[in-house]
Amino acid sequence: MGFSDADMMGRGGKTGSGRMSSESQENQMRRERLRKLALETIDLNKDPYFMRNHLGTYECKLCLTIHTNEGNYLAHTQGKRHQQNIARRIAKDAYESAGPQAAMGAAKPGRAKTAKVGRPGYRVTKQMDPETKQHSLLFLIDYPEIEEGLQPRHRFMSAYEQRVEPADRNYQYIIVAAEPYENIAFKVPNREIDTNASKFFTNWDRDNLTFTLQIHFKNKPEGQGMRPPPPPPPGMPPP
Repeated sequence: MGFSDADMMGRGGKTGSGRMSSESQENQMRRERLRKLALETIDLNKDPYFMRNHLGTYECKLCLTIHTNEGNYLAHTQGKRHQQNIARRIAKDAYESAGPQAAMGAAKPGRAKTAKVGRPGYRVTKQMDPETKQHSLLFLIDYPEIEEGLQPRHRFMSAYEQRVEPADRNYQYIIVAAEPYENIAFKVPNREIDTNASKFFTNWDRDNLTFTLQIHFKNKPEGQGMRPPPPPPPGMPPP
């Protein structure tokens, strides 16, 4: 007995779709088994990078990621990014432990490059001075893994110095750096910065490992950017 085209259409979708679906389900089931196994065998209290914050969510202090539950965090620890950061941290620790011996036989003194651990967490707040009406920006940047004895550094960069995006003269950048973290940049309006001591503020909190930077933009001169009033109608004397 043969089958018509209608019979074939009713018996399934594209060739191979069932196999792809089953493979996807198997991968999902395998990840779920690994997650449950990890929950049963891994003590998170002994994980140096595991932290529960005040919001009730979980953080990876190594990768600076946030997770909704313990299972999600454990799945993250099995991922490529976390494993790479652990490898970098192990390499960094190994280098530091061998540092004094290596330095004794070093031909040239100098600072060795350290493995990066990702970007720091930060918060940016827009503000306005109620007296001067100046707009300001407040940056709070957390560096929980900063190298001992170091302090974050910052500088301003014009749009024409960077090579990440097309230059726009209406903006400038604030670059903040601290080893072993990656440098971060904030894109801000290209307006004159008020360098008065009360308007430009930086602070490094060594206890909480938080860097604070606040800047105020100078107000534009009165009348700048405003069009002149139109001339009086013909026959009317000027004011």
